[in-house]
Amino acid sequence: MTFTLIFKDISEERDIPKESYTIKDLLNDLELSSQTIVPKQNGELVIEESEIHDDDEIRLIQIIYGG
Repeated sequence: MTFTLIFKDISEERDIPKESYTIKDLLNDLELSSQTIVPKQNGELVIEESEIHDDDEIRLIQIIYGG
């Protein structure tokens, strides 16, 4: 089972490593903070607890902020 990850210049097929693999698990694997990333699953905004399923497209959008 695989999903497509789109993040910055990356667009790749990735294996789903375990049952109940979530957006939060993916962010942890990529060492990204949920405070600086907006996740979209199949074009819809989702929360970290959303499970990733076979053939999903996961797009991670980096939030830019500062002061």
